[in-house]
Amino acid sequence: MHTEAIAKRLVELCREGRYEDAQRELYADDAVSIEPEGLPPGTLGNAQGLAAIYEKGRQFSAMVETVHGGSVSEPVIAGNWFSIASAMDVTMKGRGRMNMSEICVYRVRDGKIVREQFFYDMG
Repeated sequence: MHTEAIAKRLVELCREGRYEDAQRELYADDAVSIEPEGLPPGTLGNAQGLAAIYEKGRQFSAMVETVHGGSVSEPVIAGNWFSIASAMDVTMKGRGRMNMSEICVYRVRDGKIVREQFFYDMG
């Protein structure tokens, strides 16, 4: 698949809440997942390799008590890179309800996502 097809498929699966299916289908085995620098203790960090990315997603899901809503934008594509904006309205266990929004940037190589990087402000 080329970048545009991968981006559209990722958006489709994320809108359905099928994040691990998206990773299984679209990510390379050696993909990396990068979080913003300076996150507070107790937040999820970077992950390298598909197994670690699955685990990171499972840990995040375990922290969510209730999903009230969310959205995923259409992708913006530039060569082998694309980005989406994502928002979630969730109640986190022990932390209450919060609205989270982020910009997600992805790199594609050889028909697979090899890098995801998230940009958001926890403040």
